[in-house]
Amino acid sequence: MPNLLSNLRECFGFSQIIKLQASRDLIALSEMSPRLPIGVATMYKPLSSLFIIIIFTCISSCTQINLKTITEDPKKIQKTNSASDEKLNIFKPIEKDEQQNKKKINRKLNYKLNKEIIVLFSNNNMKLSKQFINVLELAIYNKDFKEVSFNINYFNDDKELEEIIEQTKKNGTIYIGPIESNYTKITNKFCDNQLIFFSFSSDSSLAKECIYLLNFFPMNELEQLFSSLSNEAKVALLYPENNYGYNINILIDSVTNNSKAVLVNRASYKKDLSNVRDAIKELGKYELRKYELERQKKLLSSKNDEKSLNRLKKLEKFKTTNDYDFTHILIADYGLNLLQVAPLLPYYDIDPNVIQFMGTGVIDDENFFLEPSLEGAIFPGIEKSKRIKLLEEYSNIYDENMLRISTLPYDLVGLLNYIYSNDLNYLEAIELLNNKKIKFDGIDGKFYFKNNIIERNLQVLKISRGKAKKLIR
Repeated sequence: MPNLLSNLRECFGFSQIIKLQASRDLIALSEMSPRLPIGVATMYKPLSSLFIIIIFTCISSCTQINLKTITEDPKKIQKTNSASDEKLNIFKPIEKDEQQNKKKINRKLNYKLNKEIIVLFSNNNMKLSKQFINVLELAIYNKDFKEVSFNINYFNDDKELEEIIEQTKKNGTIYIGPIESNYTKITNKFCDNQLIFFSFSSDSSLAKECIYLLNFFPMNELEQLFSSLSNEAKVALLYPENNYGYNINILIDSVTNNSKAVLVNRASYKKDLSNVRDAIKELGKYELRKYELERQKKLLSSKNDEKSLNRLKKLEKFKTTNDYDFTHILIADYGLNLLQVAPLLPYYDIDPNVIQFMGTGVIDDENFFLEPSLEGAIFPGIEKSKRIKLLEEYSNIYDENMLRISTLPYDLVGLLNYIYSNDLNYLEAIELLNNKKIKFDGIDGKFYFKNNIIERNLQVLKISRGKAKKLIR
C-alpha cells in the first residue's frame, strides 16, 4: 500500500489520487487489470459487503503499455489493437436545441460534479454485474475517459445499499446502478442530496427526479413499430398473463391511438402456456373459419362444373379460410415461451405469409432468427452491424459473449465522458439530461432522455434467413 500511494503521488500528485481508507475493518489491495492497462483497487470489509475501487486513469497515464502484454494469443493481440486504434463509437451530441425543458431546477444548486463516480451492483446477479464491470472498463479505455475515478461497490441487501449511499453521498455525485428495480426504489429517498442515479431498472415508474433509467423500454419500441404501419393495418395482440404481457396490453391502446393502425382484437394466455392453444384459436377465430371452409367445400362438391371442381381441389389443401379480421399480429412474449408460441400460430392456420408477424425488441436475439415461423417477422431495433465491432472486441478480450443488454453501460460511459470532458456542473448536467431535443449517437442508436427514461430512434427490422435487416418499404 505505501508503495502504491508513493508511485501514484510521483505520477499525479495528491489531488489526483483516489483516497484509500485504511482501518482495521477496511483493507485495500492493488492489482493490474488482467485485460486492459487500467489499475484496479479492490476494497473489502470482512463479513459485510465487498467494495471494489477501480483506478481507471492512474497507471495507464504513468506508463505507456502495449496491449501485446495483455495476452499471449496473437489473434487476440491483432484484434484488440485494431479495435482500440479505432476508438469505438466516438460519443458526441448529434442534434442540439437551446430550448430547454421547463423543468423546475433550483439554480442555487450549482455544484461541481464529484470526480468520483460510485458504481452500485448487487451480489444477487453476479454474472450480469461482472459483465457490466467489464463493459465499463472497456468503454473507459476505448473512449479515453480520464476525468474521474470509479468506486465500484457490491452489496447484498437493502441495508448494505443504503449504507454505501450514506457513506458516499456528496453534492454533485453521480451513481451508476443499481440494475434491479427493487434496489432502484431505495435510491429515490436520496434525491434531495443533489445526486444523479443512472439505473438499469426496467420499471419505468421509477424514473423521477434524480433517477434516470437506461434499458430497452416497450413504449419506445411500440411507438417506433406502429409508426411504420399504414392506414390499412389491423392489429391483433397475443400476450402472456405476466408482468411483461400486462404492460404491453396497457401500452398498446395509447400507441395505436397515436398511429394509423387499428387494434381489432386481443387474446391472452397463462404464463405456463396451458391454454395458449385456446387463446390462439379464439384470436384467429379458428372454429368459425373452419366451419366456413367446410360450408364452402360442401357447396362446391354439389356442383359438377370444372371451375367448382378446381376450386374444391384447391380448398382441400386448407384447414380453414384465410379471411382474417386482422392484417398484423403482435406476439408480446420472449425467451423459450416465444419459441413455443410462435409455431402454434401457423399450426392453427394464422399464416405468416398472409399475416404480418410482429414482436417487440426482445426478439432481437439470433436464437429467434432461426425459428421458421418467425421468418419475415418485424420488430423495432438497431441492426447488429452497429455494434458488431464492440461485440467482437469484448469477446476477444474477455473470452465470453457480450449480452444484448450490456451495451447499456457502454453508451452510459460515452454520455458521462461528454459531461465531464465539457466540465459541466451539476445544474448543467441536469439540464442536459432533461433536454429531450439533444440527442446522442450510441451503440443502440441515437438516444435522449424523456421524463428521465432513455428513448431511442429505432429502425424496424425484418427477420430474413437467420438475420435481422432494416425493413425497406
